[in-house]
Amino acid sequence: MHKAPAGERRPHDEGEPPAVRPAPRLPDAAGRVRPVIEGIRPLVEGGRHPAKAAVGDVVAVEADVFVDGPDLLTCEVRHRPPGATDWVTVPMESLGNDRWRAGFFVTELGRHGYEVRAVPDRFGTWRRDLRARADDGQDLAVELLVGAEIIEAAAGRAGGDVGRRLREVAGELRRAPRGLESALGGPVGGLVDRRNGGPEPSVADLVFGERLAALVRDVPESEGWATSGPLDLVVDPERARFSTWYELFPRSASPTAGRHGTFADVEGRLDYLVHLGVDVVYLPPVHPIGRTRRKGPDGSPDAGPDDPGSPWAIGSPEGGHTAVHPELGTVEDLERLVRTARRRGIEVALDLALQTSPDHPWVTEHPAWFRHRPDGTVRHAENPPKRYEDIYPLDFETEDWRALWAAVLAVLESWIGRGVRVFRVDNPHTKPLAFWEWLIAQVKADHPEVIFLAEAFTRPKVMYRLAKVGFTQSYTYFAWRTTKWELESYLHELTATEVADYFRPNFWPNTPDILTEQLQTGGRGAFMSRLVLAATLSASYGIYGPAFELQEHVPRHPGSEEYRGSEKYTIRHWELDRPDSLAELVARVNRIRHDNPALHHNQTLRFHHVENDQLIAYSKTYLIEEPRYLGARPAHDPRDPNAVVAVVNLDPANVQSGWLHLDLAALGVDPGRPYDVHDLLTDAHYRWEGPDNFVKLDPDVVPAHIFRVRRPRPEEPT
Repeated sequence: MHKAPAGERRPHDEGEPPAVRPAPRLPDAAGRVRPVIEGIRPLVEGGRHPAKAAVGDVVAVEADVFVDGPDLLTCEVRHRPPGATDWVTVPMESLGNDRWRAGFFVTELGRHGYEVRAVPDRFGTWRRDLRARADDGQDLAVELLVGAEIIEAAAGRAGGDVGRRLREVAGELRRAPRGLESALGGPVGGLVDRRNGGPEPSVADLVFGERLAALVRDVPESEGWATSGPLDLVVDPERARFSTWYELFPRSASPTAGRHGTFADVEGRLDYLVHLGVDVVYLPPVHPIGRTRRKGPDGSPDAGPDDPGSPWAIGSPEGGHTAVHPELGTVEDLERLVRTARRRGIEVALDLALQTSPDHPWVTEHPAWFRHRPDGTVRHAENPPKRYEDIYPLDFETEDWRALWAAVLAVLESWIGRGVRVFRVDNPHTKPLAFWEWLIAQVKADHPEVIFLAEAFTRPKVMYRLAKVGFTQSYTYFAWRTTKWELESYLHELTATEVADYFRPNFWPNTPDILTEQLQTGGRGAFMSRLVLAATLSASYGIYGPAFELQEHVPRHPGSEEYRGSEKYTIRHWELDRPDSLAELVARVNRIRHDNPALHHNQTLRFHHVENDQLIAYSKTYLIEEPRYLGARPAHDPRDPNAVVAVVNLDPANVQSGWLHLDLAALGVDPGRPYDVHDLLTDAHYRWEGPDNFVKLDPDVVPAHIFRVRRPRPEEPT
C-alpha cells in the first residue's frame, strides 16, 4: 500500500472530512439567448464612433446572424430618430449563408440609434418542418398539436381581438381529423380568405396561408432575443453626401484689374457659379492679415508695401478669427453674401485655420496659447525645410488648453450665428484628435446641419480617424492617383470596405497648394479627364478656380507643386470669358451630376474591364429594388432605374481605344436584349447589344464618355 510522504496528507485521510466544492455559479437569463449577431455593417470600431448617412439615404444594415441547430430566425433592425422614444422596426431579409439585410429611410438630421435583433422563429420552424413531414408521408397529428401550443402562446402575447382569432386557429388545429391523409386536408373555419370562392378551405390552407403568418409575425416573441445593443448613426445634410465645391479668393474676384476684390464682387460672380453648377463656394480665410514678417510673391520673405500677404497669416490690430479683412468689406457684407448665395442654391464655406500671425490679438492676450523657444520668442510654423515666419501655430498642449478649446468653439459659434453652415478646416491632422471630437460634437449637438471638410493630406489612418471623430468629408489622395490600377485600388478602399461607413471622400484635382505633374504637363486633355474622373468617381468633388477652368499649369519651379504667381500671396485678375476656358465643360458635367441620382452616391461604384490600361471604365447605379421603407419615400423613386457608365482616357496625349466588357447584371440590363446608351457629354446615342462594345477616345476632343444606360422595359419590343 502506498504511503504518503512525511508531512503529506491524502485527500481523505481517516478522521478528516472531504473538501467541499463551492456551488457552481449558474448563468443568468442571458444564457438562454441562442442567436449570435456578428459582422454588422455599418459599424465603426465596434460602435465607439457613429456611422454616417445623409438626409434622403436608405441606410442598409447587414449582419451575420445564426443560431445553433436548424431553427429558423426572425431578424430585424430597429431604428430610432433623434428625440424619439419608440423604435421603428424593419424586418431583415436573408441574403444566404447566414447574412441578413434591411434598409430604412432617414429624413431627420442628427444622431439616430439603430440595432440588430434576432430570436428563434418557433412558428416558422414548425411550419417548415410540418411541410417536410407531410411531403415524407409522416403522421402529423401530434405535430398539429405542437403548432396549436405555439399559436396559443402567441395569442397570450397578443391579447384582444388578435388573441381571440389566434386561439380559434389553435382550436381548429386541435380538432383536425387524425390520420395522415385527413390531417391537412380536412376542412376548417375562420381566418381563410374565401372572397374568391373556391373549395372549402383546408387545414393546409390555414397553416400555410399568409394571413396566419402575418398575425403571428405581428406578435413577436417576448423572450430569447439577442441584440447588438444600440448603435449610433449621424445623419448629415444631403450636401454631406453629394456636393460640388468651388474655391475662389475673394480678393481676386474684382472684375477690374488692379483693384482688391470684395465680398460684393463675389456676390456679383454668383451668376457664373450658378451656371457652373456649384453647390458650395469655399473662401480661404477672410480675416485681417498680419504685417509682421508678411510674405511677398510666391512666398518670398521680402514683401513690398503693397503685397497683400497670405490669408492664412490671420490677425492684425483690426481683429482675429471673428473679424474680416477691411479691404474685403464688413461682416454685414459677408452675411449678405451668405444669404444671397443660399437663395441661389449655394452655401458659402469659410476656412477654419487655427493659427495666427504675430499681430493677432491672441498673441498678447493669451501668450500661453503659443509655444515659446528658450530665448523667449514664439516659435513660428515650420514644415521642414519649409518655414512660415508669418504664422504662429497654436500650442494645443498648453496648460491653458481648456480656455483655448473654448475660444475656438466661440469662433465657430460666432460664424454660425452669422449664417455660415459649412467649414473647410485647414490642417486638422496637426491638432489633437480629442479636440476635434469634442469640438464637432459640441457644434453638431445644437447645429446638426453644419458640415466640416477636413483638409487632411496626411497618413491614411490619421485621415480616417479624423472622419471617425466627426469630420463630415475629407480631401483625399485622388490628385496623385493617375494610373488605372491606382484609381481602381484606391476607389475600392474608399467605397467597398468598412471605410465607407464613416469616411466621405471629396475629390479635388487641384488646390492652391497642389498643381500635380499631370496637370503641369498634360495640357487641356489632362484637365478634362481629371474633371470627369473627380466628378463621376466621387459624389463630392471640388476645383480651385478659376485656375482650373483656365488651365493654370506653370509651377513655381521644376519639381514643385506650387503655382507660379500663387494666389496665396498675390492678387490675380482672371479673364473668365477666355475662349479656351473649360467653364462650359464644367457646367455640363455638373448638370449631368445633378440630373443622374446614380452619381449622388458612391456605394454602387463598379469597375468594368477594358482591354487597354489607358482606358478606365466604371458605373454607378440607382437600382434599389423595393427596399423596406418606413415613413416618407425618397424624391427619386427607387423603382425608376438610373445607370451611368463612364469611360475615361487616362492618356492626355494620345487617342486610345479598346473593347469594353460591361457587367450587365450590375447595370440591371438583360443580356438577351439590346439597350440604349446616351453619351451625355456629346449627346450621341448608340444601341448596344451584349456586354462587349468598342470605344475610342481622343483627348484633343473629349477624353471621356458619360453614358446613361436605358434598360428596355419588359413590354417593349426588341
